[in-house]
Amino acid sequence: MDKEIAILAPANGNVIALSKTSDPIFSKETMGQGFGLIPADNQVVAPISGQITTIAETKHAIGITTANGLELLIHMGIDTVELKGAPFTISVHEQDTVKAGQPIATMNLDSIKSNNLDPTIIVVITNTNDILESLDITPGETKAANTVAHAYLKPVTAATSKKLSYEELAAFIIANVGGPENINNVIHCITRLRFYLKDESKANDDVLRNQRGILDILHSSGQYQVVIGDGVANLYDEVIKKLPNLDDSSTTTNNQNTGKNPVSRAINNLIGFITGSMSPVIGVIAASGIIKGILALLTLPQLGSLLNVKSVPYITISAMADAAFYFLPIWVGFSAAKRLGSDPIIAAVIGGIITMPQLVTWGTAGKVMFNFAGLNFQFLNYTYSIFPMILAAWLACKLEKWLKKVLPTYLQMIFVPLITVLIVATITLVITGPVIQSIANGIAVFINWLVSVSGWLGGFIIGGFYQVLVIFGFHWGVVPLVAQQIASTGQSAINAIICSTMIGQGAAVLAVAIKSKKTDIKELGFAAMISAFCGVTEPAMYGINLRYRRVFISGSIGAAFGGLITGLMHGTMYGFTGGLIGFSSFFNPKNPSNLSSFYTFLIASAVTIIIAFIVTWFWGYNDSMAMGKKVAKAKRPGTI
Repeated sequence: MDKEIAILAPANGNVIALSKTSDPIFSKETMGQGFGLIPADNQVVAPISGQITTIAETKHAIGITTANGLELLIHMGIDTVELKGAPFTISVHEQDTVKAGQPIATMNLDSIKSNNLDPTIIVVITNTNDILESLDITPGETKAANTVAHAYLKPVTAATSKKLSYEELAAFIIANVGGPENINNVIHCITRLRFYLKDESKANDDVLRNQRGILDILHSSGQYQVVIGDGVANLYDEVIKKLPNLDDSSTTTNNQNTGKNPVSRAINNLIGFITGSMSPVIGVIAASGIIKGILALLTLPQLGSLLNVKSVPYITISAMADAAFYFLPIWVGFSAAKRLGSDPIIAAVIGGIITMPQLVTWGTAGKVMFNFAGLNFQFLNYTYSIFPMILAAWLACKLEKWLKKVLPTYLQMIFVPLITVLIVATITLVITGPVIQSIANGIAVFINWLVSVSGWLGGFIIGGFYQVLVIFGFHWGVVPLVAQQIASTGQSAINAIICSTMIGQGAAVLAVAIKSKKTDIKELGFAAMISAFCGVTEPAMYGINLRYRRVFISGSIGAAFGGLITGLMHGTMYGFTGGLIGFSSFFNPKNPSNLSSFYTFLIASAVTIIIAFIVTWFWGYNDSMAMGKKVAKAKRPGTI
């Protein structure tokens, strides 16, 4: 970031030292370093460029935050709060982006003086202690927008200590990704805000990386990813509140990839689209998997068959869990349409059509729709499916936009959904659905077979290296494949191995938390451990493990041996969850008495935890190690 910031005079007048102002709070620099200006006229301009973050209810003060994180307060007059806004006219609004020298307010000097109040404008840097190295001021007569001070910022060496609220952190992030005008769209997954920016070079990576509450910054899959951790959903809500003018039509994949390789660009855009379509539904299907596993546990003969599979409670709760998977095309279609900026209801209706009970019955029975040129076109069962609906949502988006161009406005409300639903649903049922579903099911079966055949070697390799994909966000390319495996075969051998990688990173950060005598490391370590054991490794990885690289390697070593055990014993998972919390997904819902995969989970988890913990304790970490920088900016594939 820039180490020097020029501060302009907020008005025509006489610049004086802060110590010469009449307010004891400001003159003693209690609020921070700055200067005063005795104004000669009524116009007030912005001393710096940035985002308007505060406007006092009584209009006497305006706060501006720069992209560098400098927070400047323009306080118009001394004790003018008593006038309840009467002398002031504000020409900007909160969240506006302003340029240095831009008019932002007027103040009626005669009105202020007539009330026996001092009209001096105070300009202070309110986060002086956090950000300011020094401030040089040029006192004397000046014109508005002339440079009258230079702020020299501290070098970025450690995370900012001030903990921000979600609202404050949202404003900070927006300002440092280039402001609202640089944001095409923003989505989130389990741990990350994923921005689609017009120009990624305008984002301040170092400033964001070193703010408390932000674990790391990544450039991947055409997205500017801000890694937050468990609180990402709450932060996302605040970000959206501060972007009221975000245009849903701009939610299409950002094609600004500066790489010259069209294949790389296409892959990045595809991953970005899948990410946006799948991420909102991951939590729901993971929760459903846990419920199914617990139900299977309660039917175990070894536990006295606490639930009968034909009982009303079992069937009712099973329906609650099955709904997320059974109607998966509806949820994915709705999510994909929002991602594309088209009508999500139209996509959801198409998803509802292909999961209609009658069509599902026909698909299960292989009923023929029609015969053409000796070919039988059959109904298929699209419950639990993903990829046919993603393509259907894309087709619906393209057709919907074309129809809005050719149809008169007064016909669009009825005929756009009518034509779109009929055409896209027909194409999906007759052509694209059978082709894509066959390919997807084939890939899912092949992956399960490959992992099974490769045995311990495949488990060792996947277990050792899977979390590397998580570093760059490429694991989202695996997520839909795992979901498709479970949908088509009812199980996923690769997910059982992935489960060990989460446990490995959790065990490694647990060792750090126990061994370290540093309070902040302990606090972060225990919190990150819980998150990793619950299936979310980013807080552990970006908060500690990757910053002490040996810790990450130690966790991966443990996971490699856990994967080896899983592959050797041919363990598999029947749900979408991961980590220790995913234990219930190792029970086979169709054959609860078969506990082979559950025993595999217990052994593999124990091996993973013991090895990762021991390697971290004796090799991976000690308090004398210097914490490294957060993960360096990753170049997207195909870029220079």
